[in-house]
Amino acid sequence: MGPDEHADTAWAAHDLGRVIVSQVEVARRVRELGAQITRDYEDHPPLLVCVLKGAINFMSDLMRAIALPVEVDFMAVSSYGAATKTSGVVRIVKDLDVDLAERHVLIVEDVVDSGLTLNYLRQYLGARAPASLEVCALLLKEGEQRVEQDLKYVGFTIPSDFVVGYGLDVNERYRNLGAIYTFVGQP
Repeated sequence: MGPDEHADTAWAAHDLGRVIVSQVEVARRVRELGAQITRDYEDHPPLLVCVLKGAINFMSDLMRAIALPVEVDFMAVSSYGAATKTSGVVRIVKDLDVDLAERHVLIVEDVVDSGLTLNYLRQYLGARAPASLEVCALLLKEGEQRVEQDLKYVGFTIPSDFVVGYGLDVNERYRNLGAIYTFVGQP
């Protein structure tokens, strides 16, 4: 671990493998994505839809990097349970509070692996007649997609390892790490 990593990872060190994306790299890329979204949505500020819980850190930093009067809402979906592989069965745990009709909507997602959950969300939200519906994913796992994805914004393409940190978890742990690590422990 370098000096840019979370200062206190001793409690998690036995479960963490290598650093996939450092805290400094995450911060730099989030600023770049925020600037790009600001340019792209200049005339129609988007509604940011955070997919809980994994995208909460990303959403918090991203919305502050966007120089527009954005609005936010939250959805919670489940396809993992306590596992480290998606079940492929998507369950809506918390739905949106706002109407999407004629709104420019940007889904903020933590990681896209199989793409099944994101595909379901796009269909589910697309049925609500938004003016536009795009995705901003922090991570895209290489070679894992079972569904063709058209992602407008991607932070990083990473290997297909299971990762934790910066909002990503196993059994609700490791979300508070500043960097993104491979997970080598037991779920």
